[in-house]
Amino acid sequence: MRDDELLTVAEVMARLKLGRSTVYDLIRSRRLPSITIGRCRRIPARALSDYITDELEAAA
Repeated sequence: MRDDELLTVAEVMARLKLGRSTVYDLIRSRRLPSITIGRCRRIPARALSDYITDELEAAA
């Protein structure tokens, strides 16, 4: 995964093995940063990596 890659919600769902509403809840709560391009929501790959790292640190 490249740091400058933009992921779709479906790709994030697959990588985290979460449902659509859970991913949108993470976006709404600003725990997972995203951008909107037209009507499309995209999550920077770096933001997803940071989210996973933060969750791992909080669980430790």
